[in-house]
Amino acid sequence: MQVSVSDIHAVSEAALRAHGAGAFQADQVARAVARAEETENIICGLYYLDSYCIQLASGRVNGTVEPAVTRPKPGVVLTNARFGFAQPAFARGLPQALDAAKENGVATFSVAHAHTCTSLGFFTEQIAAQGLIGMGFTNASAIVAAPGGRAPVLGTNPIAMTIPGDGTPAMHADFSTSAVALGKITMAKAAGETIPLGWAVDASGKPTTDPEAALAGALVSAAGPKGWAFGLLVEVMAAGLTGSVNSLDVRGLKLADGAPHDLGQTYLLIDPEAHSGGDVMRARLARVADVIALDGGDGRIPGVPRRQIDPVEVPDVLWAQAQALARA
Repeated sequence: MQVSVSDIHAVSEAALRAHGAGAFQADQVARAVARAEETENIICGLYYLDSYCIQLASGRVNGTVEPAVTRPKPGVVLTNARFGFAQPAFARGLPQALDAAKENGVATFSVAHAHTCTSLGFFTEQIAAQGLIGMGFTNASAIVAAPGGRAPVLGTNPIAMTIPGDGTPAMHADFSTSAVALGKITMAKAAGETIPLGWAVDASGKPTTDPEAALAGALVSAAGPKGWAFGLLVEVMAAGLTGSVNSLDVRGLKLADGAPHDLGQTYLLIDPEAHSGGDVMRARLARVADVIALDGGDGRIPGVPRRQIDPVEVPDVLWAQAQALARA
């Protein structure tokens, strides 16, 4: 079924309102859902709407709380989401974070005690749209084992980065530090498909192609010990700098009820004009892009061109579910 991005936003917003979210909060989360669908990030789009609504109804996420924004130092902005959604918390703190980065050349912006932010790149691209380099870090419920281990210790713990360009990002990357996003495992299970070796281990620590065994075991880090080190870095940035919980202390992100997620995100905002200048920065990246283009391989600058689709192809069952949630 072909569905416009504006209709995805409207139905998502109505569903969130119907299950207890406030007007501002619902709009901000619906923006993220629609943007995920527009950029073909299906795991973070309508696929997640049902979970948002269930957890609004159960009270696992507070859909009406107003985030608290503070600026303890000139280059530091903190937003306490107060167990609400990450998207409205980010929106409330972003103006001060942009000001801090432009005043100081660089700033940190942390969102603490939040529901899962889902697509981290949704936030860094907003930073880049204001002419700043945006880097983001967040953690999630433990699902990744240490190299050679079997016990889940870290979340998929993604990193996102967006470099501003001339009207569109000069680079955009959003990736988990695990070998794969957890959603790809759950989608494979739902479809009755196997998964590639190298994504996960079973409960005994053995590599597996069975998504059900993977979900009972653990994911592995991307690039082995290197990805594991990046995952640990994210854990410090997301939990350590915000005072939110470790991945170990978050129950499954999609479980209907239980304690709030209480996750954190930290963003770095860098003003190119306070350093070499935006034109120089873009020229250096273009120099690399030119060589890649001449090489004739499959390499490219991540996120360039930024693919956006409207209308979006949405499975009939998923769209029907979203509409039913909006009528609840």
